[in-house]
Amino acid sequence: MRYEAVVIGVSAGGIEALKVILPGLPKFFPLPIVIVQHRDGRSDSFLAEYLNRTSGVAVTEAEDKEPLFAGRAYLAPSGYHLLIESDRSFSLSVDARVHHSCPSIDVLFESAADVFGESLIGVVLTGANADGAQGLRAIKACGGLAIVQDPETAQATAMPRAALESTQVDYIVGLRQIAPLLIQMSMLREEAYGATG
Repeated sequence: MRYEAVVIGVSAGGIEALKVILPGLPKFFPLPIVIVQHRDGRSDSFLAEYLNRTSGVAVTEAEDKEPLFAGRAYLAPSGYHLLIESDRSFSLSVDARVHHSCPSIDVLFESAADVFGESLIGVVLTGANADGAQGLRAIKACGGLAIVQDPETAQATAMPRAALESTQVDYIVGLRQIAPLLIQMSMLREEAYGATG
């Protein structure tokens, strides 16, 4: 399987979780990573700048019409839903909140599943609501890979538990095992590419 993108959904406790995962990835990680972290409407670009200081991959806020590039992590800007279009660029939406959240994890996951299908990896991390469960189910329905943080290692267990209740996931792993697992999956992609290309 050649995976082409990773989408990550995270809420309460997310900054600490991302501070574990992103530094664990190599600078030239071969997939783009798109992240929805729930935050209030007053947040600015500080979070991307903060995470970028210690991350292996470059971390930026996603911009409307911007194409996805490997080796970068894109954060959904506060106050906008982030979607992926068929040409594999971003679009921003100010539609109604989903699960009281804007950006919404479900909105990102569902749009990404439509575009990437079986070549998508979806990851649900710590959080205090059910956002991401429906989106992860959509990823699995399209043949993608579903990863959920072990609730025992989550600061807030509601979101990973909701994902586990709604979807038969491929991996349930502790927080510190997520980056190594993503690297492993990206290596499968590289091996597949080398074998076919």
